Parts: sequence; C-alpha cells; structure tokens
Amino acid sequence: MRRNLILGALLSSLFLLAALVSFVWTPFEHTQMNIPEKLQRPNATHWLGTDHFGRDILSMLMVGARTSIAVALVAVGIGMSLGVPLGLAAAARKGSWLDELIMRTNDLIFAFPSLVIAILITAVFGAGAINAIIAIGIFNIPVFARITRGAALSLWEREFIMAARVSGKSATRISFEHILPNVANLLIVQGTIQFSLGILAEAGLSYVGLGAQPPTPSWGRMLADAQTMVSIAPHLALMPGVAIILTVLGLNLMGDGLRDYLDPRLRVART
Repeated sequence: MRRNLILGALLSSLFLLAALVSFVWTPFEHTQMNIPEKLQRPNATHWLGTDHFGRDILSMLMVGARTSIAVALVAVGIGMSLGVPLGLAAAARKGSWLDELIMRTNDLIFAFPSLVIAILITAVFGAGAINAIIAIGIFNIPVFARITRGAALSLWEREFIMAARVSGKSATRISFEHILPNVANLLIVQGTIQFSLGILAEAGLSYVGLGAQPPTPSWGRMLADAQTMVSIAPHLALMPGVAIILTVLGLNLMGDGLRDYLDPRLRVART
C-alpha cells in the first residue's frame, strides 16, 4: 500500500513540478521553430530530440503538462463543486421527486459514451481548452453525484445523524456538517481517479483537434502530429505517449494507495 502511494505521489509530483517550472523556464522556447534541426533524436542539446518543425520536445512536454493538468484540474473541480451537492441533496431526500430527477439525469448522461459526447460538445461550440474543460467537467458531475449519494445513504441511518436530526438540525445542515466530512476521504480518492481520466480525455480531444489549439502544446496534439512519422522518428510519438502513461499510472497508484491508507478498517488493522 505504501509503495503504491509513494510511487504514485513521486510520479505525479514529477509532472506537476515540470508544469510549474515551465512557467518560468524551459530548455528552449516551445514555439521556436528551427527547421535545420528538425527530427533530431535525443542528444546533448535537445535531451528528448526535436519535432518536424525543429521545436524542442522536452520544452513542449513541460508546457503540455501544464495544459493537461490545468484542463483536468478545472474539469474535476467542476464535477466536484456541482456533483457533490447534488449527491448530498439526493441522499437527504431519498425517494422524493428531487432524488429521482437527479439520479435519472445521471443515468441519461451515463447512457452515452463520454468521449463521444465531449467531441460533440466541442464540435458544436468550437475547439479549444475552455470547451474541453466544460465537456469533461459535465461528465464528472454525475460520477461525483452518484458516489456521494451512495456513501451518504448509509450514513443517514447512523446514530449520530439521528441525534443531529433530533436536535433540530435541517437536512441541509446535517449534509454539510456531518455527512460531507465523513465522505470526504472517498471523494478525495475518486478525485485522483477522475483527474487521471481527465488527462486522458484532454489528450483524446487534442488528438482529434478539439482540445488546446496551436501554438499551445498538448500531449494529444503531439501524438496526432507524430502519427505520420512514426517510422522515421519514433521518438515523436514515444515521448508524449510515455508522459501520458506515467502521469495516469502515477495518479492511479496514488488513488489506490490513498484508498487503502484512508480506509478505517485497514487503519484499525495496522494499529
């Protein structure tokens, strides 16, 4: 458990650090083209090589990490800020028309492939990072709503919640003062998982040209540009592909480790 948590945290921190450092420094300007040095393999000057325009791949990966993390972070924030209150409201009024409305709307959204609908949204409203954030964020809302409702329903039958109801607290106050703190651990773990899925979704949208637009680098866009040159310059696809794999792997390992670490049953067993 600790190995997963530590390894996941290290991998995630590595790409977060690269994204933060890119605000103040990159080995080369990520938009600087140098045609005579195009398609260079990794060397002492360009540590990860150059692309078909002579741009430094390491610099593009660092700025691309900033793009992917920003899109995924805001999208998860949208999902949590809207989905968690909806889940709490549905659990507090189990069986009411509000509960049915929220859950059936969730079922309707889940009935469609998320990436396909995200492509549709960005195709209708235009390509760009903002629309990608909205598209990914919409599909995070029902995920957090369902997770929150499921966890909250079991808590509403507990003795401390009954005591709060007897004391005269409203359902809304109980939800935020007593239910939410007790499901926060689960939401944190789910947030790391959705964060990794958000990075994958952003890369997928950028791959088909509906994510961040040039000259802003994106890992998905780098993969799309490299697909016709894999045979002559495989590092063009290898570098962003490895970056996506390691970032998603790190977040999943960290989420898995957090789940075990925050599980009260395993905490008692460790004690």
